[in-house]
Amino acid sequence: MDFLPGRTSSNTVFKRFGVIVLDVVMVPYYDVYTPWGYMAYSEVTRMNIVKHLRVSEETRTLALTIVSGIVLFASFFKWTPSLPFDIAWIAIALSGIPIVYGAIKGLVTEFDVTADVLVAIALIASVIVGEYFAAGEVAFIMQLGKVLEDVTAGKSHKSLQALIKLTPQKAWIRTPEGEKEIPASEAKSGDILIVRPGQAIPVDGLVIRGSSSVDQSVMTGESLPVEKTEGSEVFQGTINQEGALEIRATSVGQDSSLQKMIRLVEEAEENKAPIVRIADKWARLLVPVALACAAAIWIITKDVYRAVTALVVFCPCSLILATPTAMMAAIGTATKRGILIKSGAAVEAASKVDTLVVDKTGTLTQGRLQVEEIVVVDGSIGREELLRKVAGAERLSEHPIGKAIVAYALAEGVSIIEPEAFEMQMGKGVVAKVEGCLVTIGEKAIGQEYIALNSRAAQDIERLQEKGKTALPVAIDGTLVGIITVADSLRDDAPKALAALKAGGLDRIVMLTGDNETVARAIGERVGVTEVRASLLPEGKVDSIKNLQAEGRTVAMLGDGVNDAPALATASVGIVMGAIGSDVSIEAADIALMSDEIGRLPFLFALCRKTRRRIIFNIVFSMFINFGAIILAGFGILNPVTAALVHNGGSVFVVVNSALLLAYRGDDLMFSRKEESRA
Repeated sequence: MDFLPGRTSSNTVFKRFGVIVLDVVMVPYYDVYTPWGYMAYSEVTRMNIVKHLRVSEETRTLALTIVSGIVLFASFFKWTPSLPFDIAWIAIALSGIPIVYGAIKGLVTEFDVTADVLVAIALIASVIVGEYFAAGEVAFIMQLGKVLEDVTAGKSHKSLQALIKLTPQKAWIRTPEGEKEIPASEAKSGDILIVRPGQAIPVDGLVIRGSSSVDQSVMTGESLPVEKTEGSEVFQGTINQEGALEIRATSVGQDSSLQKMIRLVEEAEENKAPIVRIADKWARLLVPVALACAAAIWIITKDVYRAVTALVVFCPCSLILATPTAMMAAIGTATKRGILIKSGAAVEAASKVDTLVVDKTGTLTQGRLQVEEIVVVDGSIGREELLRKVAGAERLSEHPIGKAIVAYALAEGVSIIEPEAFEMQMGKGVVAKVEGCLVTIGEKAIGQEYIALNSRAAQDIERLQEKGKTALPVAIDGTLVGIITVADSLRDDAPKALAALKAGGLDRIVMLTGDNETVARAIGERVGVTEVRASLLPEGKVDSIKNLQAEGRTVAMLGDGVNDAPALATASVGIVMGAIGSDVSIEAADIALMSDEIGRLPFLFALCRKTRRRIIFNIVFSMFINFGAIILAGFGILNPVTAALVHNGGSVFVVVNSALLLAYRGDDLMFSRKEESRA
């Protein structure tokens, strides 16, 4: 590459070399000095330099920081006596120019007073009084803080980046001509795909042939593979481990669970917490305070060095770094446990939650109805015959209760006869003709007055409902003959999780449900909620949350379905569970539990509270360092060099302290029914 076109006198070489060095430092800032650069060499040469030097901002900052540290080390020990200038000037140029540029740009274009303004003032003041090492050190430590912040952010998003990289590029599809390899992005809903052991699953789909175990750890945080057989759901980006699978694609492209999570990751990286903006406001306040303190020290002591020292120690580096590093570390730690947090704002809000509102169906319970009991109240019919007639009556039903009864009858080996007539009475029950008999199912369909006449049946229904079961009386040809109960089984990890949440400070846990009061209270007592609100429509859940907020409560909402979206959006913190593969829009929630394990909640809230405490400690610590150093500077105990070491050493401490959140495990706050079953 022709770096030095034209004449090559020593003077010209020196000038052009200087421009090239400036390019290394100022790659992101060409718009400021490009006209001057054209004087040194041609546009073609400039473009070649840009091509070779344009690296990532993180890499550039790291490289310049390392070089700055080396030359400052040499300057401190006077290892370059033959040079006509202090080698610390190199650190000033490499690390200081970007800071000064950022400060000037912010002031000129947006009048935005940031931490860079104070650092730039301290740097320039140190240069004016001849403290070149102090000036280079201020710039170097500030850049070192940025490097550490980049490292923290990089580690915190390591698992997120792994998630993005899991997007499969190729897929094997079954066609009339045989198997064919295609780009995974070209797969369509309904396609039959073949996934062999060791391959990533290219789409969301259903297994139609084969069985295997699938590693879903990157997306759900589950430590062991999940068994998949015919009818099982599989998700894009997870790894097939053992047998070959044939999958019918159900969600492809941007609709897949992996792409949903990638969009969530992007939101997490782009959003900024309100507490970060508070820190920015503090930085803007500190600029005039710092200038006033420096001026006061100068006026009182008549010592310009003490005033410059005050400016150096007042640089709010640690204050600005206190929040984002802790937030990024918390988000990364949560991700490793299968919890995706959209933003630092969600971390902050979750740390203040004192009330948890929980949906019942699919959240505290499995969301799958099962037949629990069959009670015969009339000796004229046997249990099997009763089940056969009820299953026949429900044969054409699309209601979850009807499907649960039919599935139970099939599992019991009962032959189901197609009904001769069928009527679904919305909100009441089913009336059908089976084997010449009129079968009526449901309390309202039969008539509560008629049921009340049968005291035994009425007592049985009340007893069963008190256990949290839905009781369905059955009449054949107008005679009440039996009761079938269905129930949504409680999640095994729910009672322990809610007990841990109470122990952690959530003194109010409210269950919201559309079920009737009796069933809802029975479930609530078993799981350990403090309050039950039943018979609610979606808008009723929203009103309940608003009422709690009006009482001064900070409310988190945990839900799992589309019907919960309004409530999730209304709550201070919306948490959606089982987000992987779910049709629910995670846009309404702030946090997503990738699996359907409520046992991850205690860890989530404990992590957020720990993060908030860490941020507060960081801010208090940084301000203590600042004001303590100001006093020492006023008495002349600190000079610009030692002040930079003390103050900016605090910045490094803050970043490292935040990064320790990456090591937080909280194993005692994770309740997994999978782990319990393995034990």
